[in-house]
Formats: sequence, C-alpha cells, structure tokens
Amino acid sequence: MTAATLICSKNQENGLNIKKMKNSDSIGFKLLDQFRDGRNDKIWWRVFALLMIATVATRFYKLDQPDHVCWDEAHFGKYANFYINRTFFFDVHPPLGKMLIGLFGYLDGYNGSFHFDKPGDKFEEHQYMGMRIGCAVMGALLVPLSFLTVWEMTFSLPAATFGGLLILLDHGMLTLNRFILLDPPMLFFISAAIYSMVKFHNQRHRPFSLPWWSWLSSIGVMLSCSVAVKFVGIFVVIFVGCRTIADLWEILGDLSRPVSYTVKHFMARAICLIAMPTLLYMGIFYIHLAVLSNSGPGDGFYSSAFQVGLKGNYLHDGSTPRQVAYGALLTLKNAVTSGAYLHSHDHLYPEEIGGSQQQITTYAHKDDNNNWHVKRHNKLAPSWNSTRPIDFVRNGDLLRLEHFATGRNLHAHRSLAPITIKQFQVTGYGLDGVGDNNDIWRLEIEDGEEGQILETMLHRFRLIHYNLGCALTCTKKKLPAWGFEQDEVTCNPNRRDPNAIWNIEENIYPRLPNVSFRAYEKNFFQRFIESHVVLINGNSALKPKEGEATSKPWMWPINLRGQFFSGGQLQVYLLGNPIIWWGNLVFMVFYLILWVSVGVRTKRRITVTQREIMLQERALSACGWLWLGWLLHYLPFWGMSRVLYFHHYFPALLFSSMMSGILLDYVIESIPLSLPKNSFNASYAAILSATLLILFYRQFLSILSTCVRIS
Repeated sequence: MTAATLICSKNQENGLNIKKMKNSDSIGFKLLDQFRDGRNDKIWWRVFALLMIATVATRFYKLDQPDHVCWDEAHFGKYANFYINRTFFFDVHPPLGKMLIGLFGYLDGYNGSFHFDKPGDKFEEHQYMGMRIGCAVMGALLVPLSFLTVWEMTFSLPAATFGGLLILLDHGMLTLNRFILLDPPMLFFISAAIYSMVKFHNQRHRPFSLPWWSWLSSIGVMLSCSVAVKFVGIFVVIFVGCRTIADLWEILGDLSRPVSYTVKHFMARAICLIAMPTLLYMGIFYIHLAVLSNSGPGDGFYSSAFQVGLKGNYLHDGSTPRQVAYGALLTLKNAVTSGAYLHSHDHLYPEEIGGSQQQITTYAHKDDNNNWHVKRHNKLAPSWNSTRPIDFVRNGDLLRLEHFATGRNLHAHRSLAPITIKQFQVTGYGLDGVGDNNDIWRLEIEDGEEGQILETMLHRFRLIHYNLGCALTCTKKKLPAWGFEQDEVTCNPNRRDPNAIWNIEENIYPRLPNVSFRAYEKNFFQRFIESHVVLINGNSALKPKEGEATSKPWMWPINLRGQFFSGGQLQVYLLGNPIIWWGNLVFMVFYLILWVSVGVRTKRRITVTQREIMLQERALSACGWLWLGWLLHYLPFWGMSRVLYFHHYFPALLFSSMMSGILLDYVIESIPLSLPKNSFNASYAAILSATLLILFYRQFLSILSTCVRIS
C-alpha cells in the first residue's frame, strides 16, 4: 500500500470520527432541549424515576442505625406505646402524628413493651423498625412532592428537578426524616397541602368539575392533618387562605360573570376548606379520646370532670361525698384548665427565699402529697368515728388546711414569693397541725350564697388569706431545680386572678354517703375544648431546661448551629447542607432584586425578548407565593416565648428550597440568552453541569475518598 493511500485512509477515518462526535453532540443537545422543554413524556418520567431511585437509596440506607433511642424518639416512641396500650397521656402536640407512629408500630407487630426511657437505650429484640420505616416513607415523599409542586407551578422540568434535588441532597432533611419523630408526618402533610393547592389552581379553567372538587377537597384534608400533627400546621392554613382570597378576588373581578358566581366559589371553598377540615380534625380527636380510654400519666393535667371518663382512674368508678365536712381528707385542684394539684413535700425553700419553711407547689400527677385535712381555724379536726353532728364546710368559713403527710399547715406571710416577687410567699408551717394566725384562710365560693355548703367538684372557690387579704394562686411558673420544677404557689393581692380558682376533687369522709363521680363526666365537645386549652397552655409553658442546648430563629437560615440526635460511638448531628441553605438565602435576596428590576423595566418600558418576559413572569409568579410561604413559616417564631430548636425551621426550608429550584432554572436559562445563539446549547450545558457538580460536591468527595482508600 502506497503512502498516499495510507494518508487518504487516515483522513477518511478522522472524518468519520468527527462526524460521530458531531452526531453524538447533536443527540446530546437534542436530549438537553427535550429536558429543557419538559414536554417529552419519556424524558419527564426518566428524570422522575431517577429522582425516586435516589430518594429510596438515600432515605432507607441503614435505617436501623443507630439501633438505640435518638433524641425525641424517647418521647414519641413512648407515646406510641400509650396508643397501643390505650393509656391516656399528655403531650403539647395534637394527636395525629403520634397516632400514625403508633399505627406504624402496631402494623409491624410491635406490642408497646419497650419503655423508651431515655436517648441511648438499646432497642435489642424489640420491633422498632416499623415506626422508623413509616416515618421515613413520609419523609421520603417530600422529594417527589417538591418536584411535582414546582412542575405544576412552572411546567419547567429543570426547575422541578432542581426543586426535588435540593430536598433530596439536604443532609438535614435526610437526618430529620429517618427517626421516630413528628416532623416527617408534619412536613409530608404541609407539602401535600401545597401540592394540592397548586393542582387545584391549575384546574381554575374547569370550575366545579370532578378534578376541581377532588383537589379542593384534598387541600382541606391535608390542612386538617397538618394542624392535627402540630399546631405549626396553622401557618400553612394561613398560606392557603391567602391564596384562596387572591383567587376569589380574581373571580370577583371577572365582569363577564355575575356576583352569584363568586358566591358559588366562596361556598365551595367554605365547605371544603373550613367545614370539612373542621369535622375531620374533630374526628381525629374523637378517635384519639376513644382509643386512650384507660387512666395514665396524663390524667392530672386535665380537670376532675375530664378524668371521670378514664377507666382505671379513681374518679371513673369511684364515689365521694357530695358535700365537704370538717375532718375530711381532700385534694384541691387548680380549677383553670390544665391546673394541677395543691401539693407539698418534706423539702424546704432555700434560706435566701423567705426563710427555710416547707415548700408549697402544684403538681400535675396523682400523689399522696396532694392530700390535705380541712379543719376549722379554732378547732381540731373531728375524728371520723365521732358521734357529734357533722360540721359542714360553708361559704365564708375561716379554716385551716393541714398537709396530711407532714402535718404542716398551709401558711402565707409577707415574704416575697420565690419567682413572682410582687406576690407573697406560701409555705408549710407549724407542727402536727399547730401553727399561727397566718395559717387561716377564708373560703369564698364563686357566685355562692353566704353559708352555702361546699360541694365536691361542682363548686369553684377562692381561699383568701385572713391577715393579708390575698388569694391562694398558682402562677404556672416553674420553680428551679430546688423546687423539682413544679409550679410556684403564691398569695396574690389581686384576688380576681383567674388562677386563684380551686375545686375539690377527692373528698374522703366515711360519715357521709357517697355519690358516683360519673354524674360529673364531660361530653365529647367539652373534652375536645378542654384538650385544646391544655395543649395551648402546655405549649406556651415549654421553657428551656437548665443546660439544654437550644437555638434562636436568627441562627436557623444561616445553618449556624444544629442539634445532637445521638452521642456515643455512633453520633448523629442534625445540620443542613451549607451549599443549599446559604444558596437559599442568596436566591431569596436575588428574588427581591429581580422583582424590583422587572418593576423598573416595566415602568421605564425597556424592551426585552419574549423569552426573557416568559422566564421572568414564570419565576416571579411562582416565587412570590413561595416567598410568602417561607415568611409565614419562619417569622412567627421570632415572637414565641417557648423553647425553640433548630428543627423548627424545616417547614420554612421546604418553601425556600422550591423557590431556589425555580430561580436556579431562571438563572441557567437567562445567562445563555446574552451569548451568541450558536453557543446557547453549549453554554447552557456547561452552566447546568457546573451547577449539578456544586450540588453533588459532597457525594463526589465521598467517592473520591473511597477510591483513594481502595488504592
């Protein structure tokens, strides 16, 4: 073969290679165009499938680890036990999330026997995986829901992909959604409510059709479930309410339709977004109260009449004298909702607090230290075997209360209370019921007649100090460690303080006939209302414990400080992906800049291309609502006095991450528009690749370090 022939053959081979490269480039650019366009069903489903595969791979990997109790699993796992064993308990959150966790465990064969005493306890042979899997499934669904929500808002496949990826690749979301916590179901219902809202909005051109009603009803169900997991769900209710008002305002502005048409829309929304969610929410509480039918550790947080409905509670099958007589053994309960029992114990106040006299507190649990003997101010209590006429306690009487276990009298003096320094200190004083004039109290039955006999449970009353004129009050403020974090009791000069109301719960006096407590039992609606007052009071009373690691709202968006979920050999620390979290902040600021710049351009009538107008309108419309959602789920925490943790930011993170996905797509689409047309695909591919590389940076580093170790 001649040299000329060899050169010709080589040139032909190079030409074929160049042609193959051009063909592969054109195929790649064609796929990229289809990805950008999003209307190719095969491409859409492939992207969605890859996202789901990655979700399953990351959310369920080593879900059984750590094989011990982590952080608040100690609470919510224990609450699952209570549901499985039908034992009544108190928690500051509504019941649905805990009911679902209990259901996950029950379906997996868990029998509610593991105690969940404290973080670090080994599960050993107990069936805990059902509860973790159930929570992980609900947490994993955040990724497809975010993808679908952004898709429905923009119909941009790249934007939807970025929205899903930002949830998928955040370590905080991954960590939070793999444990037995309320956050996975709460985040799921919030995400589902947002998705349903967007789907319903896209049905606006088919009003009152079956899909229109279906998605409207779906919003109501998800809103109800969001609030039924945590009261934080109220924020998404407000968000949907704002969107609903905007939609109705737009319908009202359609002059081609009569006002009655707007009224029809309003009534449909009132039924599906107010009436139906309310009934569903009440139904959840009905199931909650029906399942937890047995007496348990939460009884004392509720009123005496509420406790009558709990099997095994002293009040359920018990009986008591209707009237109160001197010499009776009583328990006094603060009559405000979630009030506790008047309590004392054989411990003294510190010397620097009004002298070392015995502590008087309120305590939410049943205890022998809640028992008091009632006697006249100037006589010893009559014996239960006495044959003298029964001496009844009457409105206006002067009396003493002697602590049954220690023999100290309920006492008040002019020393300042330990926490509420504008009120007087209440102590236990004396020996075997012998004290001084500062032990004397006057009984005042609310709306009672002079001389009226005091009755168990029915009568609400005040105890007014004879010398000081102040009222026995529970301030609901927690005492320090020396007071065992029980509630402070004071004598309040403001005698009209609503916390100064008490009632008699237990009344033991053998000389009087008993009546059943069942006569005082509350119906469902009364129990439903009381449950909410107790929940709200309990939530607002949550304060940081001594030495407890908490955080402030300003720390959350900048990812400054996380949360330890588990210590020891296998440590779990909740912290967000800094690229995603800080990027979210950048894009939130960028949105405001874009909104202002577009407004200025519009006012100045600066001409831009149709493509740019479309991209801007799509980004501004979708991101405006997501910005509002972020504000509604973040700003309220600044005004809360209760203890706050890092994980409270994650509902807001859902909104900011979806917004970042939309704006990321806008930026990647917009930059190549300023470049020559023939380089658009190449520049778009380069920017997209760089963005994905940044998002996956930790995964690339992990693979690289693994390769280095292997070599």
